[in-house]
Amino acid sequence: MPAPAAWPPDTDPDTHIEALAAQGVQRRYRRGALLIQEGDAGDTLYIVRQGRLRAFLADDSGKELTLGTYGPLEYVGEMSLDGGPRSANVEAAEASMCSVISRATLLAYIAAHPEFALVLMARLIRRARLATESARSVALIDVYGRLVRLLNQMAQVPDARGERMLRERITHQAIAQHLACSREMVSRLLKDLESGGYIAVRERWIWLLKTLPARW
Repeated sequence: MPAPAAWPPDTDPDTHIEALAAQGVQRRYRRGALLIQEGDAGDTLYIVRQGRLRAFLADDSGKELTLGTYGPLEYVGEMSLDGGPRSANVEAAEASMCSVISRATLLAYIAAHPEFALVLMARLIRRARLATESARSVALIDVYGRLVRLLNQMAQVPDARGERMLRERITHQAIAQHLACSREMVSRLLKDLESGGYIAVRERWIWLLKTLPARW
């Protein structure tokens, strides 16, 4: 018996997201604008049309932990659609445009296209797994180990020389927010890796020149 397809033929995720986005209100956000604040009540979903959003947690001292970044055809805010408070902050990591979807619009779309519930369910499962991995990383892996993991996750496929460029430019502060550590520690570790010939910085892009050591 053939294995079942991952999705029924009429449930392509991007097709549903595009159709849902067309029913929302289009809004633009400058870089750094806060779309969602942790703890607030909310009943809207944000679908990214252009730009990139960052979800993060912050403590009273201002220390931040990045939970994820989201680009076109990705969405944030679905966790509050059960009527509960927002579980994280979301800001525009760069100038962005989003389609803002109300809870009523989303529920009406699901009623008309019940297979879209599978899309939402799959996304929630993936995010729950990522959250578990992130918590395990912060609790059980030291800062250097978290740095290696992040760089490997962000690296593209090797070029002809076996070198890997990161998929995006990322600042030391942004890396620190991913790793839940200080920017100074990130700068020190990256400088050591660069001195050791493991990475290079070319026009503000980080390149992985060879396999990063498991321990430092």
